[in-house]
Amino acid sequence: MNCERMERRLLDYVDGRTSESERHVVEAHLEECGACRARARGFQSVWGILDELPEHEPSFAFDARLQARLAAEPARTSFWTWLVPAPRMALALTLLAIGSVWLSTRPVSTVSQPSAAVVANAETDFGMIKDLPVLENYDVLSSFDALSQLPGQQPPAND
Repeated sequence: MNCERMERRLLDYVDGRTSESERHVVEAHLEECGACRARARGFQSVWGILDELPEHEPSFAFDARLQARLAAEPARTSFWTWLVPAPRMALALTLLAIGSVWLSTRPVSTVSQPSAAVVANAETDFGMIKDLPVLENYDVLSSFDALSQLPGQQPPAND
């Protein structure tokens, strides 16, 4: 059995709170694993020392003092409580959300017509993109060494 999973059962075993079948599983693992066996002995010695200590009864007013201290602690606040004391912040966030929704649903009516220069540049760029496969093949063929060995051609001069 995995020692990490055994650690969870070990305290229950030492304290005597395991079922009969679980106790047999833990004992079988302890026979095989020396590290877990040493850990179980350590736990048993700690339980033995704790059993030797005298039990202390709490004072008569312990419960009342504890309740008073708990009542004096500040209450824990949630994330949304910062909105309650600041209604202006809540109003501002609401208006911001409404304004964002309104602006996103408005149709865009101020579309300017592109100038002739922009259209010409766009057509030139599209022409370059359209010829891109030809340009890529030219780059491959211009540096292809097998073409330099064809009969009837001079090898390219290296400058």
